[in-house]
Amino acid sequence: MSKIERQEQILDLIKHHRVTSQEALRELLLERGTDVTQATLSRDVRELRLVKVPGGDGNAHYSLPEGWESTPALSSLLPTLFHSAEGVGVLLVIRTMKGGAQTVAAAIDWEEWPEILGTIAGDDTILLILRDESSRDDVRERVMAMARP
Repeated sequence: MSKIERQEQILDLIKHHRVTSQEALRELLLERGTDVTQATLSRDVRELRLVKVPGGDGNAHYSLPEGWESTPALSSLLPTLFHSAEGVGVLLVIRTMKGGAQTVAAAIDWEEWPEILGTIAGDDTILLILRDESSRDDVRERVMAMARP
């Protein structure tokens, strides 16, 4: 089974069941014939941006965050909207087409890259504030690779 198929199963289970833990999710997947390791399941939960929300009974369960379906993936936005990226110190400035910065910045925020402390977006410019200077070139190269696959 492909990663996409497995993640589609996870989304279907989350939409139709109150899944309170990764172990419960793993058991539901197993009932469908999908055996997955805890590490893979944890990665899927992170990539799908699932969040735990409190239920009326006091038990938290997995759900899709608000706006999940309206936040496009960074890899689908950059080829169209990206213009350039330059940096100095712990700052990286990404230029986009007019009106594209806020959408791209939101997609970057969704990625939750550990090297990025935060983003600030204008109309066509995004300021990425990095945790340390040593990661600037790696982040720049990652963004550029996604922009020009």
